[in-house]
Amino acid sequence: MSTPPGQARSAQRPAPELRRWEFATATEIVFGAGSREILPDRIRREGVRALIVTGGGRGRIGAVLDAVRLAGVEVTLSLMGHEPTIDDARTAAGLARDQAVEVVVGIGGGSTIDLAKAVAALVTNGGDPLDYLEVIGRGLPLVQRPLPLIAVPTTAGAGAEVTRNAVLRSPQEGVKASLRSPLMLPRLAVVDPGLTLTLPPDITAATGMDALAQLLEPYVSSRANPITDPLCLDGLARVARSLRRAWTDGADVDARTGMSLAALFGGLALANAALGAVHGFAAAIGGRFDAPHGAVCAALLPGVVRVNVAALAANGTSAATARYVTAARVMTGHHDAGAEDLVALLEQLRTDLEIPGLRAYGVGDHDASTIVDAAARASSMRGNPVALNTTELHAVFDASL
Repeated sequence: MSTPPGQARSAQRPAPELRRWEFATATEIVFGAGSREILPDRIRREGVRALIVTGGGRGRIGAVLDAVRLAGVEVTLSLMGHEPTIDDARTAAGLARDQAVEVVVGIGGGSTIDLAKAVAALVTNGGDPLDYLEVIGRGLPLVQRPLPLIAVPTTAGAGAEVTRNAVLRSPQEGVKASLRSPLMLPRLAVVDPGLTLTLPPDITAATGMDALAQLLEPYVSSRANPITDPLCLDGLARVARSLRRAWTDGADVDARTGMSLAALFGGLALANAALGAVHGFAAAIGGRFDAPHGAVCAALLPGVVRVNVAALAANGTSAATARYVTAARVMTGHHDAGAEDLVALLEQLRTDLEIPGLRAYGVGDHDASTIVDAAARASSMRGNPVALNTTELHAVFDASL
């Protein structure tokens, strides 16, 4: 993915409406305060034995679990307190097979929902996760439709409730890789902003910045399309007016609702457009360090945008530069804002939300070459609006420490 200094960069891309594109998402999305109340009935419709994958205990979802059991559903719990590994997927899929579950429910952050998606696929398709994983596995396609999957996010960040892949970590390989198929889109996504009201400020900040990245990267990507564009712009406006408020006052229902909708739009966009350098670096870092995905993306986002904007400027005017300008105007509310104003906004947001740099997760200067090399090979880099050379990738890394 590197472009040697002095070498011409990619030519202008065609407008989104002139290219072939597609759009796919969950079979059904239910959004709004109190929407979790439909879960007992909707789970019961899919089967009487459910595996519920959730993040670390009853907490916010205790009442949901009680209601599901009262509806006559036999519940098996799979608790996940960290980002899922390949071994976690093996264990949870084995549990689901042993209990003959008929429906899988993921209630939690993006990592929890990803594990639920992987389990639903593995139960019906058999075999090992490495049979289907990209990059480090055999990459075989899924043949059988996964078990019915219901996704219920409790954070406002990843948008995993409407994506078609499950990211699993391989500590042995030092990478994250995806199990990916259109068949993995959830049967039902239930997005209840009320489930995010008790998120602590640090998680609100990290997941919120991840949502922002997943709106901005698809908007400027090489695979943007006429359906994802308005979702991205609407979502960016919601983040601009909601993220600080949700971080300051977690009980601000309007702000939490805005962020939940922005995260949903980001999931819809990334599943149908593409991501970029933020997620290229995040894949390289997340596979090597025990660092939350959202926090890594939050640390990376300002530096990536600064380097992208400079690289595009060096390449002359481009459609991607115009898109950064549009994003700046949407987020700042100023009709004359430029791309540099978006960079300033993101850097100020990182400061205001007390987003730590990557050093907080054990990343150091000595990791630069390894991470830059891995990031350059990451599949997300293909969606970046400009090919970054090695010097530029190092600048991203340095700015994110």
